[in-house]
Amino acid sequence: MDDLVKQQIIDFLQVGGPVVWILMVFSVVALTIVLLKLWQFSSLRAESLKTSNQALALWRSGDKEKALETLQQKRPIDALVAFSMESMTANRLHVDLIREEVERRAMNLLGQLRAYLRPLEIIATLSPLLGLLGTVLGMITAFQQMEGAGSQVDPSVLSGGIWQALLTTAVGLAVAIPVVSLHSWLERKVERIAHNMNDAVTQVFTAQSAGSLKDEAQKEVLHAA
Repeated sequence: MDDLVKQQIIDFLQVGGPVVWILMVFSVVALTIVLLKLWQFSSLRAESLKTSNQALALWRSGDKEKALETLQQKRPIDALVAFSMESMTANRLHVDLIREEVERRAMNLLGQLRAYLRPLEIIATLSPLLGLLGTVLGMITAFQQMEGAGSQVDPSVLSGGIWQALLTTAVGLAVAIPVVSLHSWLERKVERIAHNMNDAVTQVFTAQSAGSLKDEAQKEVLHAA
């Protein structure tokens, strides 16, 4: 049974020609990228908000040390929140400079999360075009054979050439459709992470500003009294 399946695969690749071989390589590369990205997102737990939300709650309550201890800085969102909290606590830089540095770090982290998504997009774009190219070349070959046969054209030869030509389009679409879906899904995950990063870091600054305003108000009340 295994030998039969192997032979069918070999025959399929031989019929499809070099275009099918290229599409098979594309499919292997795309699968490798998808598995790599899934492992990356899973290991980093990039979308997790559990620890960052806990830390932000402690930060708003004024327990800054406990907030920093709660964060797991291997996670992208936690790393940015931790840097923001440490910088705001130390008062080493102006708030605007801290924001710029946080933005720079966020762009670097998002760049790592977007790595290899561009090749995935290229594969999704090129696969149907390669399939169409294989079909056009196959049709040209089929009609050349038809022309060479002259008046004694065998319809089975023509139909066989046409289905072999259309095979490459089918393979191209079979590769492109799942790759497009997976690429869109991964892009959406990165967008959600970027939104969560911005939301979490903004809460660090707004909570600190609210605390400063509260302290100033209390001082003014005491001074007025």
